[in-house]
Amino acid sequence: MATVELTFSALPAHVRTARLVATAIARRTGVEESLLDEVRLAVGEACSRAVEAHRLHCPGEPVRIELRDDSGRFEVTVTDVAPSDELEGTTTLPTITSEPLGAMADPFESGFGIAVIVGLADDVEVYASPKGMRIRMSWPAAAKGVTPA
Repeated sequence: MATVELTFSALPAHVRTARLVATAIARRTGVEESLLDEVRLAVGEACSRAVEAHRLHCPGEPVRIELRDDSGRFEVTVTDVAPSDELEGTTTLPTITSEPLGAMADPFESGFGIAVIVGLADDVEVYASPKGMRIRMSWPAAAKGVTPA
């Protein structure tokens, strides 16, 4: 199991870098070419949400991304440390109609980005607390031997 960690300051320009890194690692992990756009878009959406939260609440704190290949899956976790009253606890989101999304302070703004992620990723888990939010997404990956470049 290989893990790559990336932290970046809460600037919208860094979201593009996060998308590029995630797509490159997904490709090396063996995610099907047809899913790479979904990886790029979902990671971009999660990072954009985190950047916006940080810019509002804690602009000096970095956004954190963890990318890993684990048991035939490519997994990305985007973590922010912005205070959140949105939903508290861990929620696996199989559909966008799940109850916790309706409980968010601004369901359109907050829930819309998560809805996009749910539609793009194979598996999504959202953990929110007053100390921040963590979005974990994953896609199937082929068992490939990754060699260093």
